[in-house]
Amino acid sequence: MTDAVGSIDTPDAQDQVPESKKKNRKGGKRAKKGPLKRLAIFYRQIVAELRKVVWPTRNQLTSYTTVVIFFVAIMIALVTVIDYGLNHAAKYVFG
Repeated sequence: MTDAVGSIDTPDAQDQVPESKKKNRKGGKRAKKGPLKRLAIFYRQIVAELRKVVWPTRNQLTSYTTVVIFFVAIMIALVTVIDYGLNHAAKYVFG
């Protein structure tokens, strides 16, 4: 029984590359660059990514900050109430 063309067991003829045409590279693209050059490339990439960021406007920043402060205040109040209640419950149970 023969396999179908393009099956996993028998690769197609066009997928096979002779050994003489393959490139023998050692280490990839960064093999010959020194550590300072790689560090400079890293920082250039950071700056490029930061330029892609959509920064909030002043009004958006103000509203986001207000929402966060309001939420934190609510959470502080909630934890305070729960702590107060558990404190009184522990005093009631343990004397």
